[in-house]
Amino acid sequence: MLQEYSGVVRRFSWILIAAVLLASALSYGVSYLQVEMYRSTVHVSTVPARPDWGLGNSAKELMRNFVLNLQTFEVAEEVIARAQLDMHPSEFMRLTNVAPDASTFTIEIESRSRDKIVSENMALTLAEYFVDERTAYYAQQDKRDRIEVKIVSSVIQGARYQPQPLINAMAGAVLGFLLGIGLILLIVWIESGFLRTPDSVERTLELTVLGAIPVTNSGSASKTEVREGIPTPAVST
Repeated sequence: MLQEYSGVVRRFSWILIAAVLLASALSYGVSYLQVEMYRSTVHVSTVPARPDWGLGNSAKELMRNFVLNLQTFEVAEEVIARAQLDMHPSEFMRLTNVAPDASTFTIEIESRSRDKIVSENMALTLAEYFVDERTAYYAQQDKRDRIEVKIVSSVIQGARYQPQPLINAMAGAVLGFLLGIGLILLIVWIESGFLRTPDSVERTLELTVLGAIPVTNSGSASKTEVREGIPTPAVST
């Protein structure tokens, strides 16, 4: 049994290697067909004015409402006008994600663009709009009931997240390896229906192999090649 498995590895290892190399090369090549995209992130702090348990819970509940209000067509129009961006509000909304983090009382604003500077401008302008809008609203409220809203840091750096050839090539190699294993298993399963060795004959037919009949193939009148014999099952007496 061990010899059969080692034989399978020797016979089909080239399939596995070819599948890994081919999938890696294709993934690496496809990466260069992708458009460059940059991502910028700004964090906005929404901390209660006083360390009160009730006010803290209210701030956490309000964070979801803040996120909802920031993801509207009207806000996108205002931010586009402020930043003087050349895009439609629906496109701005598609390229911007806003998510709350109640554990740190922060709201994360993430923007994506083909241009690094534009992505930074989108995220920072939306954060500034939110801070200005909340500051104006809470200026009319009692100071003890306010939620202090401010940008954690205005110094941001857009990072390229697409394309990533090396990561794609590694993912392609893993996928190629799995496909290669699947192809080898398929071939082995198909070949399992053929009786190729005396051991397989005895194991399948439960008969004892007494000998093998050689098959001859005449290549010329003066020379005869004898190929490997085909085992013939027989019942011993």
